[in-house]
Amino acid sequence: MSSVSDFTTRLSQRRDYVNGLISSTLSKHSDINDDLKQAMAYTLESPGKRIRGAMVLWCSELINGQSNCYADTAAVAIEMVHTYSLIHDDLPAMDNDDLRRGRATCHIAFDEAMAILAGDGLLTMAFEILAGEIDEPKVSAKLILELSQAAGPAGMIAGQAADLRSENVAGDIKMLEYIHLNKTAKMFKAAAVMGAISANANPEQIEALAEYGTKMGLGFQIADDILDVCSSSEHLGKTVGKDEKAGKLTYPVLIGLEQSKVIAEKTANQAIGALANFDERADVLRELAITMLNRTR
Repeated sequence: MSSVSDFTTRLSQRRDYVNGLISSTLSKHSDINDDLKQAMAYTLESPGKRIRGAMVLWCSELINGQSNCYADTAAVAIEMVHTYSLIHDDLPAMDNDDLRRGRATCHIAFDEAMAILAGDGLLTMAFEILAGEIDEPKVSAKLILELSQAAGPAGMIAGQAADLRSENVAGDIKMLEYIHLNKTAKMFKAAAVMGAISANANPEQIEALAEYGTKMGLGFQIADDILDVCSSSEHLGKTVGKDEKAGKLTYPVLIGLEQSKVIAEKTANQAIGALANFDERADVLRELAITMLNRTR
């Protein structure tokens, strides 16, 4: 595997590539009302990590040796859905946050109604581009199904609902695992599987990458819980300490900080283990799991 600095450079380059795809996609849609488009672009084009988009591209490249236009579109679509979820998650009726990606949240920068509409617009556009920009109907349908299931009422939305219900309630590990699986891990799984679908992977490859994505997402969320305790708002780019203040169910609250770190490392190793049948071309995904475990923002 490459050095930490080499991988950081690769991740940065992939982030820039996804950012370019996002800007290009938005620029094509000249028919969107200017005020709405500005609100959509405000959070979508703000400095995010683009981990899900990068996973789509790297999983596609793992299967085919190179990415393709299907993976490019899928990467943009999943980043749109992820950003919509952030906009809505920050709303006063949800987490009521005023900082995201180092800047004012969408409803603070604009207003609550426009933020809701911006999130709605991004969610809908994600499926528009999967349907309209992919010329192979079977690939398009599979990508739409994968993303809609991950983001829908039996996926991310279910996790968000459970997260809200768990506030200031004595929870247990089973509930916490349910929240993490649905709210976060299923979207990471979707990223990996969408990359595989874009490259016409076989069922065994899709299954392995689905397991990788799921474990990546679980580890990412545990690390997020840890950072909410250990980091600063300035460094993290979003409000820290809000989980404890809101009485949310998290790993540090339930089992303590040190044990949370142990479980995060175990989950990262499980993600790496899911790639056992892939050769060195999967090293970038292995390094991604390690980087997400050790991230500081």
